[in-house]
Parts: sequence; C-alpha cells; structure tokens
Amino acid sequence: MSDRLRIAWYGLTIFLSSAFLLVLEILAGRLIAPYVGVSLYTWTAIIGVILAGLSLGNWLGGIWADRGGKELAAGITLALAGLFSLGILALLTLVAPLIEARAMTLLGASFFYVLALFFMPAVLLGVVTPLLTTLALGLDRRTGHIVGRMHALAALGSILGTFLTGYLLIQYLGTRGIVIGTALGLFLLALPFFKGTSRLVPAAVLAAAVGLVLLTQARNGFSNPCDRESTYFCIRVVDESERAPFGVARSLVLDHLVHGTNHESEPGLLLAPYVQLMDELALEHFGDEKAASLRWFFAGGGAYTLPRSVRARTPVAAVTVAELDPLVTHMAEDRLFLDTAGMRVVHEDARIVLERESSGLYDVIVADAFHDISIPYHLVTREYAELVKSRLTPDGLYLLNVLDAFPDPRLVKSMMKTLAESFAHVHVWMDVVPPDAERMTFVISASNSREPPDVLLARRGLDYRWVRATEPMMKTGTPFDRLPLLTDDFVPVERLVAEFYFEDLGR
Repeated sequence: MSDRLRIAWYGLTIFLSSAFLLVLEILAGRLIAPYVGVSLYTWTAIIGVILAGLSLGNWLGGIWADRGGKELAAGITLALAGLFSLGILALLTLVAPLIEARAMTLLGASFFYVLALFFMPAVLLGVVTPLLTTLALGLDRRTGHIVGRMHALAALGSILGTFLTGYLLIQYLGTRGIVIGTALGLFLLALPFFKGTSRLVPAAVLAAAVGLVLLTQARNGFSNPCDRESTYFCIRVVDESERAPFGVARSLVLDHLVHGTNHESEPGLLLAPYVQLMDELALEHFGDEKAASLRWFFAGGGAYTLPRSVRARTPVAAVTVAELDPLVTHMAEDRLFLDTAGMRVVHEDARIVLERESSGLYDVIVADAFHDISIPYHLVTREYAELVKSRLTPDGLYLLNVLDAFPDPRLVKSMMKTLAESFAHVHVWMDVVPPDAERMTFVISASNSREPPDVLLARRGLDYRWVRATEPMMKTGTPFDRLPLLTDDFVPVERLVAEFYFEDLGR
C-alpha cells in the first residue's frame, strides 16, 4: 500500500471512530432515560463524562504513539472499544439494580450510569486519533497538513455521528440495535489492522464478543424496555386495570414517567386526580351550559386523557392538541383507545402553534407538556404567558400541571409569580397534603375573570376533593420575592427543582 493510501486509511479510521463515539454519546441520553429521565443535568453528565474519557484517551494515545505504538495497537484499541460498546447492555443490567437499590439522587444516578457504561468506550476511542495521526506523520512530514486533516476528519465524523443518530438511527434501529451496530462497526474497523499478525488476537476478540452476547442474552439485556422509541421519548404502554374501579385501563409511560391513564369503555373516567381537577376547574369556571361548547387548546397530548374525555362528554366542544411527537399520538391511537376524529391534532411545538393562531380565541388552554424534570423552558416564561393571555377569551382559563417538590415547590411558585404578571387570579391546587417531603403534581389555574372557590368538590367521575393552597404556599418556604421571574432570557428550572437531583424525594 502506498503512503498516500495508508494516510487516507488512517484518516477514514479516525473519521469513523469519531462518528461511533458520538453515536454512543447521543445514545446515552436515550439509554438512561427510562431510569433517570432527560434533563439539563443528565446531558451535562453525558457530555462531561464522554469528554473526560476522550481527553484521557487522547493523552494515552499520544504517549503510546511516542513509545512505539503501531497499527496493531490501533487495531487492538478499536477491538476493545467494540467489546466495551457491546458490553454496555450487559453492564446496564448489572448497574441499574445497584443504583436503584441505593436510592441515589437523580444527579448522582445520572453521573454513575454514564460513567459505568460509556467512560471506557470514550477512553478507547480517544486513543485512536493521536495514535494514527502520529503514524501518518511518519509517512508525510507536512506536520500542519496532516494534523489539521486528522482533526478535521475527527470533527466531521463527530458531526456525522450526531446527526445520523439523532435524526435516523434511534427511530429506525432503537437503542439495542445501535449498540450492536456500533460494536460490529468497530470490529470491522479494527480488522484490517490485524493483517499480517497472528490470528490469536482476532480470535480472542471474537471469543470475548461471543461471551458478551451470551451474557447479555442470559441477563435479558437485549430486551428493550420501550415499546417504541421516537426522536423524543422511550414510549411504553402498561396495563393499569387494577387502578380502575372496573374494566380495562392503560397508562402511557414516556421515559420513566406516567403521562396519563385511559379507561377503555369510559373515556370520561379520569383516574388521576390532577387530570380530573383540571376538568372540574373548567366546569366550575364556566358552568354546565357553557362548558358543553368550549374551545380547548392542549399544549401536549401525551395519552390524550383529557382531550379524549372532553370529546366524549361534550361532542360539540372544539379540541385542538399540539403534540410534538407524532409517535406519541400513534401509540395513543393504537394502544390507549384514542379516536382523534373530531379533534384537531398538530404535531408541532405548542408555542409555535399558538404564535401562528392569530385568528380565533380559546376558552381553555391546558399545558400538559411538562415532562417530569425536563421542563420545556419556553412554555413557562412571561413572554409565553402573555401569548397564552392573547389567545384566550376575556373570561378564559389557563391550566397547568407541574411536578415539583412538596412542601416548598419553588418552580411552581416562580411560575405563579410569572403568571401573575399577566393574570389577575393565579392559584395552585392540591388534592392531598403529604405528611413528608415528596414529589407531587400541582395544578395551577390562571384567569382574569373571577376568583375560584377555596375548596372544589368533584361533580362527576371519582369522588375527589381539592383545596386551593395558594395562601399557605405563599407563607411557607422560599418567599416569593426571592424567587425569579421566569423570562425567555432567564429560566433557571434546574436550580428551582434542585431537590430532584440532590435529594431522594420518592422518585
């Protein structure tokens, strides 16, 4: 092989190995989502650990190159990277029970998941670029030319891996398929580097790979916990019939959080207290007669529990749902008894849809897009509140459900403070007062027409009772004047829900 072809071979290897590393990085977010969700902190852990491994690998690769590392060294490194990548699934089955048993904080759990699963592949793939760059410099003395080319190829490979995984691979191959494909790709990339050497090394790699496959199979590591994987979520549907007083009920789980429970034969039966509360608040606000013909807008569909109930109970009501993920809608139709006939479903971001809705006003806007600890920042700001206000009728009602920490839900209180800039009557509601600190779902109501009652009793469905907790909450915990006003320029959501990351609140 000529020197030019050999350098091109090295460059192609650097390009592809860098692509595989970013495939694993994007994969990490999806793989750990069913255990710790998706948030700024989980992605910080992923990026930080991958960069740490890459940095260590670069340093070790440079040392190895200076100490005589040749092509065989690159082959061994790539093969080991393939083995550690293949071992991710088996390792997950070992690590997950240990982390879950220790009741770690979300911050700690996110870090240790990524460290255990992805640090070593990042270290090994980090070795490749300096090692092969040094070998290329032995064939071409144009130092700047070679170093620049190899760095550019590494960057381009990273870009390819990022876009390919995010846009295509996760949707079409799933996490398990990507892990297997990445391992196979690294093995194939390593193979040419073993040419002319003893067959013992590739045979040992093959034996180790077979052993890992058998171990993973024995531990059920190839079984995907997701029914479907979309660009946004690990989607599951689970049977919840035991929660229903009769009949069949199913829940939608996105990543690791239940996003709604639908009853097969009774769409008006709302099993989650907070969902029924939002329905009851609209009924109380508008009265029976007007409630039959309201115009509803839902920011987020999820299981479509409330939109489905509204359509079944009041067929003349107009229902618009902005659900970002089309696969969530399809799963609700296929598995959660949803019939979207008569609904207007838009698969776009809710804020974009509302921005475009310049004509026509809604009576009720419901925000159901808050995904556990992953809060869409742009849907909690003052600017968005003003947009919602402009799209509501004068006596319109804005309803939100938010997961936060009791007894001092700082995010909820900041959202109330922000909403108070646009609405005269902003209140928070609870169905129970927990005896201890825990995560729970709060419902916020906002309007400019009138004050709601202090206590709300269920008028239909299950027998629930809710209390308006605004005044006690304002007097407890962090004072309102110490909480930030949320704007498009400043939305410190993670800081406001820090208890989720640094304390165990019964997740």
